Amino acid sequence: MIDLHYWPTPNGWKISIMLEECGLPYKLVPVNIGAGDQFKPEFLKISPNNRMPAIVDHEPPGGGAPVSVFESGAILQYLAEKAGKFLPKELHARYDVLQWLYWQMGGLGPMAGQAGHFNVYAPQFAPAEQLVYGQKRYSNEVNRLYGVLDKRLADRPFVAGDYSIADMAIWPWVVSYKNFGQTLEDFPNLKRWFAEIGKRPAVVKGQAVGADLRQAPGTQTEEQRKVLFGQTAAVVR
Repeated sequence: MIDLHYWPTPNGWKISIMLEECGLPYKLVPVNIGAGDQFKPEFLKISPNNRMPAIVDHEPPGGGAPVSVFESGAILQYLAEKAGKFLPKELHARYDVLQWLYWQMGGLGPMAGQAGHFNVYAPQFAPAEQLVYGQKRYSNEVNRLYGVLDKRLADRPFVAGDYSIADMAIWPWVVSYKNFGQTLEDFPNLKRWFAEIGKRPAVVKGQAVGADLRQAPGTQTEEQRKVLFGQTAAVVR
């Protein structure tokens, strides 16, 4: 059994989708990020970066003590190796997947997150004229990254040829493309890929995990906004 410390966000969906794709049994442990659950001492022991998702595998490969993993990319790789699925063993194919996984982790996720923040959340904090630079900067970068992805998908069905953890990592960061200032009509190959993955039963089921917990963007209370956006080193000391 795997404990999934989770909240229904793009990074959380990556892991719930992967668990459903692999058919691995798991127990959902909600981490209410608006209420500050991510700063509780017991969670920080699992995820010292005070971010979900995180997992605790009580039956790791080879036996032994439970294994905890934080950071969604590392979790995807761990689960792929545990299940023997969605991450090739052959050298070239394996690193084709991993480079696109890290492309998402280091590029698309952070840039889309910032675009969403400036376009959806920041208007609650600052006058419109103060937000223009941030909105343009990050929306333009997401546009560039979507262009990279669209070109990549021009001659293959999935990002690394076969369906893999790279696709599972990237797909959730296309779901809210409107919040990132994008339209999929500008990226026909990406649009086709996005629709095709969205039809997979495990993706539908994985994205629905904890859907009743999800709060609409921009509807947080002032206290929730302080928890989500007012973090300094003090919260982990």
